Amino acid sequence: MLRDGPPERRETVLAWYVYMVRCADGTLYTGTALDVTRRIALHNEGKGAKYTRGRRPVCEIYRECCADRSAALRREAAVKRLSRQQKLQLAASSGQGRGGA
Repeated sequence: MLRDGPPERRETVLAWYVYMVRCADGTLYTGTALDVTRRIALHNEGKGAKYTRGRRPVCEIYRECCADRSAALRREAAVKRLSRQQKLQLAASSGQGRGGA
């Protein structure tokens, strides 16, 4: 994504995302990343969060774009406060639910 302006003044603006994955044991993990696809690949290689290392493979069920890193971290905290049922409803309502129930 590029910010508007003359070519010499354009700066690349990276989008931050909040994502949720379903682990092989059925648990849910929520995190933030610039590149969600790459981050999920790292989780599945055992190089992601310690929580997901023993719960592979993981599959993405939710992704939300945020304005910046700070907004993504705030949204991540809000999602983590939701109950499991609320998280599943969020994923289902986004139309991004992947990996079955």
